[in-house]
Amino acid sequence: MNGLLKTLVVVGVLAAIIAGALVAFWPQLFELYESEMIRAKRIEHWTLASTGQTLPDTPDLTDLPGRLSAKGMTLGAPVLLRIFKREFELEVWLKKGDRYERFATYPICMWSGNLGPKLKQGDRQSPEGFYTVDKTALNPNSSYHLSFNLGFPNAFDRSHGRTGSFLMVHGDCRSIGCYAMTDAVIDEVWKLVTSALDNGQARFQAQVYPFRMTDKNMAWHAKDKNASYWRQLKEGNDLFERSNIPPQVNVCRGRYVFQPGSPSETEVISEKCPA
Repeated sequence: MNGLLKTLVVVGVLAAIIAGALVAFWPQLFELYESEMIRAKRIEHWTLASTGQTLPDTPDLTDLPGRLSAKGMTLGAPVLLRIFKREFELEVWLKKGDRYERFATYPICMWSGNLGPKLKQGDRQSPEGFYTVDKTALNPNSSYHLSFNLGFPNAFDRSHGRTGSFLMVHGDCRSIGCYAMTDAVIDEVWKLVTSALDNGQARFQAQVYPFRMTDKNMAWHAKDKNASYWRQLKEGNDLFERSNIPPQVNVCRGRYVFQPGSPSETEVISEKCPA
């Protein structure tokens, strides 16, 4: 009995030591795991795209009118874009009534860098944050089939001295700081956003996140060096998800500030503190 008790004590001590080590090194282990998952997704997407295959979870791109009709939506309705890096997803939301509803989720073929915002020219990071896109950002003659500029650096980026230019959403499956969608997918996204702008929408909002901003995901990344910045982005995410209306976005003393937006107009992001 004494021998068994000693064994249990030793096992308990070893378990406590292992648990303590896992807790101490968990952020590094999780970051390594996540990086490997992102790398695997990039390899999968590149392999499929380079051999002409459709990426998993791509909507039926041959029947845009039918899909719009099934959801009671119309081509030319105001749009909003949401991008989630880790999930490799781009959502298009369309205005229906006085709210926006998600129309489709498209796989992102490729983005570059790691989770976290773009900081400077040449860091190969794809940006994160809130941006607005108008007709001047469209490039129908892009080297990557079709493209539109997200508008990096915005007022927030400039307030923090971030540098870079020509950060796009485009076709193909290559990226140096952009979000590449494949030619077939960008064709449909292009049709939706250009129809909205041609139909009178002055600009649309593009919300770019490192991952889906759930409480669970935020907890997993609580020790990340970007956690404070991501908590700011979550404020805008949560406001949109509560209302389904693009939030009004301003920059005050180097921080994003979000207020309820208007269903009829998306404002340019500027440095302006609320009254």
